[in-house]
Amino acid sequence: MKNTSVLIKPASGRCNMKCTYCFYCDEITKRKVKDRGLMTKKTAEQIIKKTLDFSQGGLITYAFQGGEPTLRGLDFYKYFTKKVKELNHKRSKINYAIQTNGILIDEKWAKFFYNEKFLIGLSLDGTKNLNNINRIDLNDKGTFKRIIKASEVLKEYNVSFNVVTVVNSINVRKIIKIYNFYKKKGFNYMQFIPCLEPLGEKFGDSKYALSSKEYGKFLIKLFNVWYRDVKDGNYVSIRYFDNLLSMYLGKEPESCDMRGVCSIQNVIEADGSVYPCDFYVIDEFYMGNINEKSINEIIKSSNADKFIKKSLELTEDCKKCPWIRICRGGCRRHKTEEGSDGLMKNYFCESFKEFHEYSNDKFKELAFILSRRR
Repeated sequence: MKNTSVLIKPASGRCNMKCTYCFYCDEITKRKVKDRGLMTKKTAEQIIKKTLDFSQGGLITYAFQGGEPTLRGLDFYKYFTKKVKELNHKRSKINYAIQTNGILIDEKWAKFFYNEKFLIGLSLDGTKNLNNINRIDLNDKGTFKRIIKASEVLKEYNVSFNVVTVVNSINVRKIIKIYNFYKKKGFNYMQFIPCLEPLGEKFGDSKYALSSKEYGKFLIKLFNVWYRDVKDGNYVSIRYFDNLLSMYLGKEPESCDMRGVCSIQNVIEADGSVYPCDFYVIDEFYMGNINEKSINEIIKSSNADKFIKKSLELTEDCKKCPWIRICRGGCRRHKTEEGSDGLMKNYFCESFKEFHEYSNDKFKELAFILSRRR
């Protein structure tokens, strides 16, 4: 038995919004074929057959993303889950997840998500004014009210979801306000992702970009309010802190950017083309097509091997850093600054140093408290 996961883009880069900082809008312009169309049922069936064959009864996670994956339509997802049940002869355990802007979510979607046990990532950048600066629709209108409406429908149908927030130059200074707002709305599962610059460009140049100094302050401010809640017995899940706490408890993190080596995410575009990571869905990293090759052939491709080996590079500064055991160099996509030895170092390096120095003893304390509670 083997565990595997695939990240499927059934609507390619198509979206019903035009967020100013969208990394995938940038990515698709850097390849020969920008739009891969809508995924066919034939390609979906190939994904299902080949993941089930590869897994041989293990755990499979089917995650859907875009662009906006709901643009493929609810019938596609009903077909997909039905086909999985039909073909899952060796009874692999199946997990489903979808990252969405929520615009199309209604009662029909919510009922389906509940019945099929989907975990939803709902994109939201804080309060109304903060969200509507960058997260706008195709008519330049804010999307806050529609996202909140989607969250209310998901709650009504008891669908599990977390709120995913892109930290940018605007909302980075308002994190306490955002955190308190999310708690008030009952959003107790949060994920904060630093905004990305266009692929291959220097960090910090765009109007929405974060400075390393800003991000360090952001992490400390967020940690302080989270730390107080955890100590008071009111655990709020923040993915980055959850992973760090897990490491302090002697476990491995689940987040790929915290493992010290890139993993092959098997990102499958609408035409079946497969890539190692959502941040690198460009021609240079093409690993094959799911309609033509098996999962085993794809993950053993030369591009997959090169992608993994490149992620193992650490600067001499990193190797000597006292926080390397928990930082592990960070996400490859953030490595844009040249170190003293000519290798690339993480743009947020100083942010992480400042944060780990501040939070280390407190994480040790929380790990001790939580281990006793268990």
